[in-house]
Amino acid sequence: MKKLLLSSIIVIIGFTFIGRLSYLQLFRFSPDQILDDPAIKKIYDYPERGYVYDRHGELMVGNQPAYDVMVIPRDVKPLDTLEFCQLLSIDKTSFINKMARARRYSPRLPSVLVPQLSKEDYARLQEKMRHYTGFYIQKRSLRYYTTNSAANVLGYISEVNERDLQNNPYYVAGELKGRTGIEKQYEEVLRGRKGVLHIQKDRFNRDIGPYKNGKLDTLPEQGKEIHITIDKKLQEYGEKLMHGKRGGIVAIDPKSGEILAMISGPTYDPSLLVGRDRSKNYSKLHYDTISKPTWDRSILAEPSPGSPFKTLNALVALQEGVIDTDTKFRCYNGFYVGNVKRGCHCGGGVRNMNSGIYQSCNAYFAGTFRKIYGKYATTDEGMDVWEKHMKSFGLGQYLGTDLPTGRPGRIPGKEYYDRAYGDNRWASSFIISNSIGQGEVAATPLQLANMTAAIANRGYFYTPHIIKRIGGNTGAIDPKYTEPRYTTIDREHFEPVIEGMANVYKYGTGRWVQIPEINIAGKTGTVENFVRVNGERMQLTDHSVFVAFAPVENPKIALAVYIENGYYGSRYAGHIASLLIEKYIKGEITRKDLEKRMLEKTLEHEYAKPYSGEPFKINEYVW
Repeated sequence: MKKLLLSSIIVIIGFTFIGRLSYLQLFRFSPDQILDDPAIKKIYDYPERGYVYDRHGELMVGNQPAYDVMVIPRDVKPLDTLEFCQLLSIDKTSFINKMARARRYSPRLPSVLVPQLSKEDYARLQEKMRHYTGFYIQKRSLRYYTTNSAANVLGYISEVNERDLQNNPYYVAGELKGRTGIEKQYEEVLRGRKGVLHIQKDRFNRDIGPYKNGKLDTLPEQGKEIHITIDKKLQEYGEKLMHGKRGGIVAIDPKSGEILAMISGPTYDPSLLVGRDRSKNYSKLHYDTISKPTWDRSILAEPSPGSPFKTLNALVALQEGVIDTDTKFRCYNGFYVGNVKRGCHCGGGVRNMNSGIYQSCNAYFAGTFRKIYGKYATTDEGMDVWEKHMKSFGLGQYLGTDLPTGRPGRIPGKEYYDRAYGDNRWASSFIISNSIGQGEVAATPLQLANMTAAIANRGYFYTPHIIKRIGGNTGAIDPKYTEPRYTTIDREHFEPVIEGMANVYKYGTGRWVQIPEINIAGKTGTVENFVRVNGERMQLTDHSVFVAFAPVENPKIALAVYIENGYYGSRYAGHIASLLIEKYIKGEITRKDLEKRMLEKTLEHEYAKPYSGEPFKINEYVW
């Protein structure tokens, strides 16, 4: 009886093991399981990364061959370390550290030992690699640029780190990934999908052929090419104009929301972040805390918008019915808040809406601002209405672009001022600086360009975006980029404001930067620039801002130009805006006088002044 019981138990256990193993092999097998099998070697076949073209089909980013020295730590045999290091052009300490990191990642999986060899280094190493067991050379492609501009737009790729490996099982050590710009935003589209070969090894660790006759092997999928909305020639020209200047420029096609140019100055050549010197070059750029070339001012800087903001206050006042185009205010070379006089440079006199815009009269818009709030029983009600109108232009919020970074700017609401002054303890006179685009309002150059596009369209805009086409499929674009977003202002109110902006070029603050045969509407801005040193408020050279669109009758381009320490609006920003408009619409420059001035003049003397390169506060927030 005991023998029968023991035999039964053995049989039952045997069948249990057989059943479990059969289940795992037949029903629960996953290709990922072979990652843990030391008898299976995986070899990756990397596809080329997708090419990047501009809106006209001109190549901006392609690929070039490169070679990585790979290591499988478990397979490494004793070697002459010094000789090997000389071949790789690395020192012994670096070699030891790289080998230790490879072992930590995996003793039996390949890791990159030395990335991105040149063709010359590859040719020199190839014939000698057979002497170094456990090492081999793997071919891959690196980015190749046909332009030295648009670094902030295109972005760069770099080797994945430990966090990437933990967060995404697709990547293995040594692979490359998009870090900024469109390389990051469209990483999955551009990278394609790597192929995998599974090689069976015998007990002597020798390759004996494909695992399961190659049934689990996969072919690489080529990265898709993408066409972006940027105009390569316009981008390159804008960056030339920004030489020796700091600031941001964004140009948009009002009819589609496509970003035509997105310029940050100073910038850098994108090819600096390719190859074995990438890390060294990046450190040099990243730690330049004075000019900050890796900081994209076009979408991250949040300065005061200045006088271009006056156009929105005019539109809100018309919509609320508190003024009409003939409403007049007197300017006493400024306006009074209590007993304190705020200055104005329009020359004084009686102003209506048209002259208030083209002469940029502070007193006119201060009076307009008071009337908006005076319509309502409480300041809170007035603020709610004003805030709603402003945000309908895309200000004070993320626009929903397809850019991987950006800032929301600021349109303050009643809660903001309640925290500052106390509930029901403030009035419109406390925030009067918002009437002229100073005070607590803040906007990125992208938001200012989008605001201008909404005015050009007489009341709506399309979400700004950088992607035009993926492969040959325009349908791959998110539908939200083709749906108009309407402001809270009726169409009829835009014409008088646009007329005033057109007169900026004809009679007003922008008359010196007119372009022949192009009818342009614009608005200058001079933004006060303060720094606090040991608690003391000091005024520095003003910032120069200009927004414009053209042609007035059928807008093809809307843009915003912001130049740090650029004096008044038409001095630097206005010149650059007019030149970019002519370049885009005509394809050539006729105002050679403007072009010569902007190509030759720099603001380095301003940036060399004490504190000009340090983070400072403008109207109580950090620029």
